[in-house]
Amino acid sequence: MNKYDIDPDKNGFFGEYGGQIIPPELKPIFDEINDFYSQMKNDKSFQDELSYLLKHYVGRPSPIYYAQKLSEKYGGAQIYFKREDLNHTGAHKINHTLGEALIAKRMGKKKLLAETGAGQHGVALATAAAVVGLPCEIHMGEIDIAKQAPNVTRMKILGAKVVPVKMGTRSLKDAVDSAFNEFVKDPANTFFGIGSVVGPHPFPMMVRDFQRIVGIEARQQFKELVGKNPDNLVACVGGGSNAIGLFSAFLEDEGIDIYGVEPSGRGLDLGEHAATLTLGKPGNIHGMHTYLLQDDKGEAQPVYSIASGLDYPGVGPQHSFLKDIKRIKYELINDEECLAAFMELSKLEGIIPALESAHAVAFAIKLATKLPKDKTILVNLSGRGDKDIDFVVEKIGKI
Repeated sequence: MNKYDIDPDKNGFFGEYGGQIIPPELKPIFDEINDFYSQMKNDKSFQDELSYLLKHYVGRPSPIYYAQKLSEKYGGAQIYFKREDLNHTGAHKINHTLGEALIAKRMGKKKLLAETGAGQHGVALATAAAVVGLPCEIHMGEIDIAKQAPNVTRMKILGAKVVPVKMGTRSLKDAVDSAFNEFVKDPANTFFGIGSVVGPHPFPMMVRDFQRIVGIEARQQFKELVGKNPDNLVACVGGGSNAIGLFSAFLEDEGIDIYGVEPSGRGLDLGEHAATLTLGKPGNIHGMHTYLLQDDKGEAQPVYSIASGLDYPGVGPQHSFLKDIKRIKYELINDEECLAAFMELSKLEGIIPALESAHAVAFAIKLATKLPKDKTILVNLSGRGDKDIDFVVEKIGKI
């Protein structure tokens, strides 16, 4: 077995991370999902239906774009983008929500349920729910509802029930808690469409598998466009689904440097960040063992990011494993750098990125200046910034 093998063991662990840290009465529910998903991996009708939707509904494959002006301005490595922002609904999230919705439908579930931070997962799951004909309920922190009003409206138009979460920090972690509390009321009839590579097994594996299409496409496209593999990969990391989607296709290529980018927010010294893999330590959250920003009692600490989709105190367990074996380097970008990259990409290349993705763009710019011109960087541009423009204008003032 390759040391970068990407499948968890039978108990859902990537090394020491993952598992099913859940009440005993819920274990049969998650085991049933795992067994059913294992069947669907090899079910031709399921795979054909998903492939049809990804091509004819989502618009896959998403293209790779060479950012010539951005590359020339910073005078170093050549920067390319995997354009997940061009997917239907505007981000990578649709890749796994369609898979989750199809599984829920085939399992006979009566309702789709999820959390959302920036709203992209909520919009994507509401969209997938409409496609398969299931009702959908999305839990979202009040702070994020205020920041991401357009996505809230989209979810409602798509027919989803949006539940404001008023407890705790009123952000992504609390939305997950709220959705899980709702799920345990009727787990037999409800499918919890977890929004990233987090949670109890099999979700870190299952969401990763649905997102792998990003890396599979990118590997072929980049060779066709450039004639070789990229020298560097960059993606933002909150829960980590867009990152693992790209990275998973290249993990065994040891000549490729891989960077996950976390938010250092307003500053590590201020404690206003979500730098889980940088400052966290192993702990338990939302049914998994993983790196976690936690207090002395092991409770999740409040976190912050200008990007609602990144303000999560944990991270996908496979990322924790890849950090420990030093296959991926996890770096930091702060709010100011994120906003600068948001504006730079918009004005130089005519691409308005999501604030989450702008963290990856900012790091790619910094990395490019340190590398020679014959090196390449492939960034997963995980989402578009329509949802963020009002908030950005408010933050930076007059444009």
